[in-house]
Amino acid sequence: MVSAAILTIGNELLAGDVVNTNGSWLARRLEAAGVDVRLIAVLPDEVEEIAPFLREQADRSDLVLVTGGLGGTPDDVTREAVAAALGVEQTEYAEVAAQLRARFRRDPEYAARWALLPAGSRPLANPLGGAPGFALENVYVLPGLPAEMEAMYETIEGELRAGPPIGSWRRSYQTTESRIVAILAEAVENHPQVRIGSYPSFGAHGPHVEVVLKSDDPDALEAAVTWLTRALEQSLG
Repeated sequence: MVSAAILTIGNELLAGDVVNTNGSWLARRLEAAGVDVRLIAVLPDEVEEIAPFLREQADRSDLVLVTGGLGGTPDDVTREAVAAALGVEQTEYAEVAAQLRARFRRDPEYAARWALLPAGSRPLANPLGGAPGFALENVYVLPGLPAEMEAMYETIEGELRAGPPIGSWRRSYQTTESRIVAILAEAVENHPQVRIGSYPSFGAHGPHVEVVLKSDDPDALEAAVTWLTRALEQSLG
């Protein structure tokens, strides 16, 4: 199965000033495209932190998706960090710069900074904003603003699609994990092609556990769901 890492960049994310919705949104969409997300990370706006981590993930994962840090302010260092991680120089893409200068006539040179991309990268158009994204090797870099990121992702999802979507099933049971842990362990052993998770919560009506099953094999998922629901109903009924 094709694997992916998602790197979200921004001091505002680390500080909790902005909720990291990009990571969860991309994870859901990649799963629907048949891509197995193995890591979601938040990194500061620092080249020396981003570059080695990105290099490591590019070597370990089939795909790396990066969001954030593409503007023109001093803390927007993603282009520089990706160039450092992949061992290339930054260069102005003349055609991209000309388009940006034409679009942003009030401050054309500010906008032209967005065309300083890692050498060899493929620019990605930004349907809702100014700064372009880019792709280089197995790394795809998207804006940090959620609306812009989502619009740009829509333009590349087709090339990222790796196979059948990873299907899921979920159901909440009024119980505790300790009461069903043996059944869950047996399900994991009997259905190795299915990822099985349990997520407890405690509310006004007592404890609940949400059980979630996921697999890119529909038959394996159906078999696991059938077995597990029967076992849980017999145990809790």
